[in-house]
Amino acid sequence: MTDARVTDARVINVRRDDPRSPAAAALIAEHHAFAEGEGDSAFRFVLGAEKLAATDTAFFTAWDGDALAGMGAVKRLDADHAELKSMRTADAHRRKGVAAAVLAALIAYARDEGITRLSLETGTGDRFIPAHTLYRRFGFVDCGAFADYPADSTQNRYMTLTLEA
Repeated sequence: MTDARVTDARVINVRRDDPRSPAAAALIAEHHAFAEGEGDSAFRFVLGAEKLAATDTAFFTAWDGDALAGMGAVKRLDADHAELKSMRTADAHRRKGVAAAVLAALIAYARDEGITRLSLETGTGDRFIPAHTLYRRFGFVDCGAFADYPADSTQNRYMTLTLEA
């Protein structure tokens, strides 16, 4: 699946990819470094390349020409419910519409796969406000903990989106 989005007069190409590729490795490392600076490690749920390559997970990258601009994944939780994982825009590509292009592609993929509920876990600190704003713009609403996430955490925010078939 390739999904091209035009943002600020540039085309962002989103495609299914291998998280174990050398290009993805650098962005996954950037994602982990960001997470390391946020809260208690017991409340961080960042996946590495091997888990992003699991059969229950579809990993996508976003490209601005030859430059890797972002990534994201959809992890199936059950027949109808999936989770967004590892949403990340490369630092050099922030504020260029990359995250919106990736999120739109992940939602389209989930819908195509018959998923009717798409949820996510993210942080609560100020550095996550742009992510919260993006998710709300796409229709995500706050929800309770899901899967194996801690229900009593003040460091995690849970959001969900109901997808129409």
